[in-house]
Amino acid sequence: MEHNPKYYIVEASLLPDVFLKVAQVNRLLQCGTVRTVGEATQQVGLSRSAYYKYKDGIKPFFEASIHSIVTFQILLSDEAGLLSNILRVFARFGANILTINQTIPVNGQAAVTVSAQTEAMKQSVEELIEALRAAEGVARLEIIARE
Repeated sequence: MEHNPKYYIVEASLLPDVFLKVAQVNRLLQCGTVRTVGEATQQVGLSRSAYYKYKDGIKPFFEASIHSIVTFQILLSDEAGLLSNILRVFARFGANILTINQTIPVNGQAAVTVSAQTEAMKQSVEELIEALRAAEGVARLEIIARE
């Protein structure tokens, strides 16, 4: 009998703790924080057997994508230097900016669309999103495309 996997996008807070811990172990191993599966599972409080059972089935949303171009829509306050600060965040993460489009500001805010190549980034796309949302002047941020 052939196995055809089905995939679902589920908000992390709805997942059982074991899945989140498997993702943490994968992240620790990937970034080199620990050297062995044993060290990583001990650090997050997960049994090695549970890790091996689920390790290949749990991937962060952006990591699961084989594509590496992400398009962000950012609603930004109309203040001098804010777009430059946003672009510095992309640079700090190692994202390669492909396109930038900005609308004329209306009611003190402008929509900025940035497409970036993310495959060579030093950190995850989720971490980039968090950093962008925390940046000064960002009113809203959405991912509008992945290629």
